[in-house]
Amino acid sequence: MVRVRSTAEVSTVLRLASQHRVPVVPQGARTGLAGGANAVDGCLLLSLERMNQILAIDSGEQIAVVQPGIVNATLSAAVAERGLYYPPDPASWESSTIGGNVATNAGGLCCVKYGVTGDWVRALEVVLADGSVLRTGRATAKGVAGYDLTHLFVGSEGTLGVVTEVTLSLRPKANTPLTAAAIFTDVGAACIAVNDYLSSGVRPSLLELMDGPTIKVVSAYRELGLPPETEAVLIAQSDDEHRAAADLDAFAEVCRRLGAGEVVVAEDPAEGELLIEARRLVGPAHEAVGADLVDDVCVPRARLADLLRGVARIGQKHGVLVTCAGHAGDGNMHPAVVFDPADEDMAARALEAFGAIMRLGLDLGGTITGEHGVGLLKRSWLEAELGEVALTAHRSIKHALDPLNILNPGKVLSMGEGLSRK
Repeated sequence: MVRVRSTAEVSTVLRLASQHRVPVVPQGARTGLAGGANAVDGCLLLSLERMNQILAIDSGEQIAVVQPGIVNATLSAAVAERGLYYPPDPASWESSTIGGNVATNAGGLCCVKYGVTGDWVRALEVVLADGSVLRTGRATAKGVAGYDLTHLFVGSEGTLGVVTEVTLSLRPKANTPLTAAAIFTDVGAACIAVNDYLSSGVRPSLLELMDGPTIKVVSAYRELGLPPETEAVLIAQSDDEHRAAADLDAFAEVCRRLGAGEVVVAEDPAEGELLIEARRLVGPAHEAVGADLVDDVCVPRARLADLLRGVARIGQKHGVLVTCAGHAGDGNMHPAVVFDPADEDMAARALEAFGAIMRLGLDLGGTITGEHGVGLLKRSWLEAELGEVALTAHRSIKHALDPLNILNPGKVLSMGEGLSRK
């Protein structure tokens, strides 16, 4: 492992690695869920955690320039002190780094209104496989000169270059949101409520769903006080300065019309945080019940009910617990297949269920990953989603930027015969 502190050190490492044909795996905080930062045999691990400085915050231009090792929450707190806001907030925001967020094009709870990491990246500094340093994009709000290389590197998971500096857009600090939660006995009705609510023209800043199995897992971890017959909880927030109350009134009306047994509208921010806490506990609660494979399928919102019902059938067919929570407003759900890794038969069934869920997502017109990335876990499924022409284009780009295939080899896509480092 090499723990670098500067772009010059990254350049030296990659120049030497290229000369000696040594594979390099970049790592940040290692919070990824698809194996994109996993070591490979014989590799050099390139840790960027010590490149953790905020280089500039420009309140006038509303941008921040940061190194890749800065933690998301640290940056968010720093810009908030200037009255600014950096929206992307993956569930791991208190530990994940901006570099890792850029590598996977990470999302978060607020994507339904504010988009994913790539929507906020203006420019990058990237060290290429041979050690040369490339600057992409620009600090200005507009600029369309040349190909959009910035967003080629966003989401590339360290396979095309190593990001050493990121210029991010900011916006004025958002208003404190209002929060509401609706309790359903039918998960399908909750999914229909999502589509009907967003079709009415509102733009919430958050719209999350937890299904019945998820609620049981979280309730075992921390009592939520929900009725035992609860099969879905929808949580909505609005931070609109003028419409927040009206947005939540509309949410309550839609949910009650579709059979919600109870709709709770928080009376103050502290109560709102209590409602959101249940959603944030999904990850820790699952850690307490065993290993889990976290899927990341995204489907058109009109197919959410089909996805949730299909996931339940897959769990039953393979004899494993499958929970489902996620960003319903985006159609991006995170089915989690829970299993005992010491039980080889159960582990095999869990992998089969995981694959069946990705197949279901594709069949519903969706994608195998909305925000976690492909990494190692989903590489074979990327081929199923992209098709041969797109795969050829991907491989051509990879070969042009990394002809020796030393950058995070084996991740995202297979390079095929004749293009490996050997």
